[in-house]
Amino acid sequence: MADITRRPGWRHLRGTPTAHIRYHRSGRLVHDGLGLSFWFRPLTATLCEVPVDDRELAMTFHALTADFQDVTVQATVTYRLGDPALAATRLDFSIDPDTGVWRGTPLEQLATMLTETAQEHALDVLARTPLAAALTDGVGAVRERLAAGLAAEPRLPATGVEVVAVRVVALRPEPEVERALRTPAREQVQQEADRATYERRAVAVERERTIAENELASRIELARREERLVEQRGTNARREAEEQAAADAVRADAEAARMERLAQAEAAKAVRLARAEAEKARELGAARAEARAAWLRVHAEVDAAVLHALTGMRLAESVPNIDSVTISPDVLTGLLAKLGGGSREVGA
Repeated sequence: MADITRRPGWRHLRGTPTAHIRYHRSGRLVHDGLGLSFWFRPLTATLCEVPVDDRELAMTFHALTADFQDVTVQATVTYRLGDPALAATRLDFSIDPDTGVWRGTPLEQLATMLTETAQEHALDVLARTPLAAALTDGVGAVRERLAAGLAAEPRLPATGVEVVAVRVVALRPEPEVERALRTPAREQVQQEADRATYERRAVAVERERTIAENELASRIELARREERLVEQRGTNARREAEEQAAADAVRADAEAARMERLAQAEAAKAVRLARAEAEKARELGAARAEARAAWLRVHAEVDAAVLHALTGMRLAESVPNIDSVTISPDVLTGLLAKLGGGSREVGA
């Protein structure tokens, strides 16, 4: 859409590089070209804006195949207005001088013409094609027929329209028919999936059997090795017991010999000690006898008074020490009585 600036009594139009502007003033062509910018009076101006860029027209329509099945055709046509001057004379591309908006709907008219023309050629080719062939090769056939039909359509060049490309997106049957057509393929795929599942299970069973056989063989080999290990352990234990018994016998003999030598040494030592004690006792007895004899000889030669004194000294040595003496009245009375009686006896 053109950009129009309003001023009192004047208007300024600024176009775009993709819009062809035609400006007539009082029925005379003043400006004609792309991306124009000019001032004009709205009361005497007639403006047309024709887009020259590529435009995409998406269309969807229904068609019947040779076996009377309804299909939906989805296509896209790319077109452009190659002759803007011719298009402006065939379609209403005039714009409002105040707003720059088209007064009519030229692009909708073009879309209707292109859609109806494409639908005519598509219906013609699909009406002679069965549904299965249409779904298999119909996209290419319809695309080629649409491209050829639109290129040969005389109304399009007369309107200044150039078809750039034609694309057919899809050919779709009715949902029920599509589900019915999918059923055999789906069943086949399901059968293939089941077959793959069964094969996978068979392979898994075979692998499990192989694994079980390997485990069994491993267990048998392990049991055989354990048997040899037990036998070897028994042999080793028996050999160890024999060697232990032989070592114990050797240790017993050595201990017996040692004890015998120890006993002999102890006996010899005891004999020597007994002899030494006997010799010591004999010498001690002889010394005691000699001392006794000397003591007796000394006492035989000493006076009797000396002997009495020595006897008193020995008795005094044998009497225990007396630290204090307690005399009770009874004892004192008895002693005094005895002393008094003694005195009278002496006087008499």
